[in-house]
Amino acid sequence: MGEPESAAEWQGGSGLSDPLLPFPILSPPLPSILMLSFCLCFETALKALGNEGLFLFSSLDTNNDLYLSPEEFKPIAEKLTGVTSVSEYEEEETLDPSGEMLSVAAKFQPLLMETMTKSKDGFLGISHVALSGLQNWTAPAAPVNMMFARQFKAFLPPKNKLELGDPWWIIPSELNIFTGYLSNNRFYPPAPKGKEIIIHKLLSMFHPRPFVKTRFAPQGAVACIQASSEFYYTIAFRIHAEFQLNEPPDFPFWFSPGQFTGHVILSKDSSHVREFKLFVPNNRSLNVDMEWLYGASESSNMEVDIGYLPQMELESMGPSIPSVIHDENGNVIDSRDPTGEPIQFVFEEITWQQKIAWEEAAQKLEVAMYPFKKVSYLPFTQAFERAKAENKLVHSILLWGALDDQSCSGRTLRETVLESSPILALLNESFVSSWSLVKELEDLQTKRENEFYRKLAELHLEKYNFPVEMMICLPNGTVIHHINANYFLDITSMKPEEVESSVFSFSTNFEDPSTATYLQFLKEGLRRAKPFLQT
Repeated sequence: MGEPESAAEWQGGSGLSDPLLPFPILSPPLPSILMLSFCLCFETALKALGNEGLFLFSSLDTNNDLYLSPEEFKPIAEKLTGVTSVSEYEEEETLDPSGEMLSVAAKFQPLLMETMTKSKDGFLGISHVALSGLQNWTAPAAPVNMMFARQFKAFLPPKNKLELGDPWWIIPSELNIFTGYLSNNRFYPPAPKGKEIIIHKLLSMFHPRPFVKTRFAPQGAVACIQASSEFYYTIAFRIHAEFQLNEPPDFPFWFSPGQFTGHVILSKDSSHVREFKLFVPNNRSLNVDMEWLYGASESSNMEVDIGYLPQMELESMGPSIPSVIHDENGNVIDSRDPTGEPIQFVFEEITWQQKIAWEEAAQKLEVAMYPFKKVSYLPFTQAFERAKAENKLVHSILLWGALDDQSCSGRTLRETVLESSPILALLNESFVSSWSLVKELEDLQTKRENEFYRKLAELHLEKYNFPVEMMICLPNGTVIHHINANYFLDITSMKPEEVESSVFSFSTNFEDPSTATYLQFLKEGLRRAKPFLQT
């Protein structure tokens, strides 16, 4: 916004005069004053700090008021002094020092650099400095940590969520397709509060800069009861969190595992934790998204890649045990026996009264995070076997990263059309759905053990264009209709009269052009398939 060329450009002024000035002072609307003031302050800051200095300043200025409060400056103070202060938020609930303690061990194998797409050309054009945080992260920040059992109270269910498999939010997601995403220009995570504290503490064992809330939806943590006994729960959980690996003066590097999942077995009063495990699934060939900035502003170029992380997990080293041991008379006794060996505790066996399979619990959590998974998405080859048995078409999505976790390249697709009611209904009725990673189909294409599966992969890859291709296929693998995600987004942002009617037409039944267009895509696939499907 530029300055007004003359005082007369202000609108709504009061026309007050100052005898010392040769012209009347007009009062601009308050928003205009604030915007002008901000612009002037911004220009002053830019002149004083330069682009890179202002970039660092902005990453600390969380409320964007161009002033650093003591709380905002704290990450730099801790970095310079080496002293970490204890904030008030860490003491929201006073923990009994004599309560039980849980030993948690971290296991970490660094990302395999050769699995990154950019490794194929030797990271040509990629600055070594940009990747320094990633390359230097070779071990967990804290291999072992002690935690109070009571801190795991955050995983307990609310009173209205006591049915097996009924999910609730430990940390609610605050983002969606309408709210946009959080800034990439940040180095240090905000102070965790409430139930975020235990998750921040756990993830800090891997790296000192975990962001409990991701930049992109769906954020947060969701959980459900997997098993229940008279005194214990098994809680299954799924967490979406990420890490920022670089430090100033380098630019931010975001490391986003597909998900953290796991379980905790704890008493209903949270005084005892029998077992805890958290891990990043490694069953897919790619499971981490990486994004890094190349300039000192939010609009700077950003590089994107994906890779494979072999191991990232936390596991309890045994049940939680009392930090102070009392005899039957209440007297404190030594934690070691007369021979100097630690006292061994005997724990009662838990008899579960209700229980569901881990796979069922995980599926409930997945649907809570991703409503589009109300439709079953089968593995690639299994989808074609099912389609053949049920005489249906295959709705297949081929993409660079996973569709149902945070290492994905299909964020917009899954957050809009795929979770809309009309699309869910038609997919459930007329299609068998599947999504696949490009790399997995490339691997399948090279295998000669099953010629039919190899041919399915080949037919898919022939139609694929980066980053996401949606396809309608016959049970034999023939692709009868397909559309690229970028083209889909382009035409749905156009006015209906600008789209060739021979390609796609907009329905008047739906206000959302994306839903209408995808519905048309599916129906066109059904129309083209009629001569081929058995009646």
